[in-house]
Amino acid sequence: MTPSRPLIMVPGRFAESTSVTRWQGVVNARGLLELIAAGGGEPLTVLPRPGHWLELLDQVDGVVLPGGSDLDPAVYGGTGHPEVYGVDSDQDAGDLSLARETLARGVPLLAVCRGFQVVNVARGGSLVSHMDSPHRHTRMRLPVGDFASPSGITAPEIEISCYHHQAIDQVGEGITPLAWTPDGVIEAAVIDAPGYAVGVQWHPEDNYATEPGQRELIATFIGQAAHTRA
Repeated sequence: MTPSRPLIMVPGRFAESTSVTRWQGVVNARGLLELIAAGGGEPLTVLPRPGHWLELLDQVDGVVLPGGSDLDPAVYGGTGHPEVYGVDSDQDAGDLSLARETLARGVPLLAVCRGFQVVNVARGGSLVSHMDSPHRHTRMRLPVGDFASPSGITAPEIEISCYHHQAIDQVGEGITPLAWTPDGVIEAAVIDAPGYAVGVQWHPEDNYATEPGQRELIATFIGQAAHTRA
């Protein structure tokens, strides 16, 4: 029986230190977990380590691949850049493994920022290692266009909050971009999979309290997750 609140797995992010753990930690953005809860889901942070996704994916209703530090350019055949930060080979291996297995199984997936980039790389795509004009601390109005149907966003445009200096370059197999910024950065896409799968380059957790479209996005995803084990 599916619980009344779908269980949403969110792989944690390795942190060198946090004030509450004293040493190394595994964390997630509070705002993202609160957004999942506000949308009707129950977020579950898990250790981002490949090899145990098979069992875990049998016990959850959906997966959110969250933002985080940079993927190692070596995993997509890119070149290094001084702005690349926080590279962790275990984090990369865990995220890529989870992305592939989630998509293969058809478990509903929402991929956010780094998570969207992970999915693109998992499908054979590549990234721009550093954008000429990074989208850090950037808010803008984005035309929703064809992304309206898969996202559930009802307004013709949405205010998005971005924090990234990398972007999708070569698009991976089965990924269909549906929304772009004025400077050509892919901001949203649907991902070919047996189940619901979408990716956004922005952070919906940043302004969901004031932007209805972010709440519609998460509600659509949670609605899909509610049927996973029904």
